[in-house]
Amino acid sequence: MILMMYIDAKDMILGRLASATAKKLLNGESVCVVNAEKSVIVGRPETIIAEYKEKRARGDPYHGPFFPRTPDRIFKRTVRGMLPYKTARGSEALKRLKVFISIPAGLKDKEFTAVKDAENKGEQKFITLEKLSGLI
Repeated sequence: MILMMYIDAKDMILGRLASATAKKLLNGESVCVVNAEKSVIVGRPETIIAEYKEKRARGDPYHGPFFPRTPDRIFKRTVRGMLPYKTARGSEALKRLKVFISIPAGLKDKEFTAVKDAENKGEQKFITLEKLSGLI
């Protein structure tokens, strides 16, 4: 029996949510993340934008490394960095991850969970993945 977990990423801190998601994937669960564009990265927005622009500009446009621009792919790439994706176990775990921008019509009636450790309390400066992906 494969468990399917539905997570709403709205106002969740990207790194903490990605690490919790990676742990669930390695334990054999399937994870579906919605509202990826509303997850946040905590820190000074200018610094975060500069770091992600550096990641986009790195390498060769034909040979890589390739870094995504859309919020759902940025989220998936973040989770991939927390998995041993070059091994069989890690690649199987990554295949069990589905990430969506907003909530698809087929998932409207599902019960979404929140990761308590990843909640953004709004005490620090932050930038959403939606804003970030529009700027890089």
